[in-house]
Amino acid sequence: MKEILEHILKGLVRHPEDVVVVELEDDGKVYEIVVNDEDVGQVIGKDGRTIKSIKILLSSLADGEEFTLKVVRS
Repeated sequence: MKEILEHILKGLVRHPEDVVVVELEDDGKVYEIVVNDEDVGQVIGKDGRTIKSIKILLSSLADGEEFTLKVVRS
């Protein structure tokens, strides 16, 4: 799922070379998304719509597995 998330994010941002996804175990799975400062707004979207859409898409692939997406500036 990490690879799919990276692929989606690289298609959204202006600096795809700066996209890094780190998978952490912390009371469930956490995917920490590190992007360029200029791309944070693009990933989150207006009122969080883009990141919510990404989470919905990934949830359909996760087979009921709980996870959290966390966006971090690089």
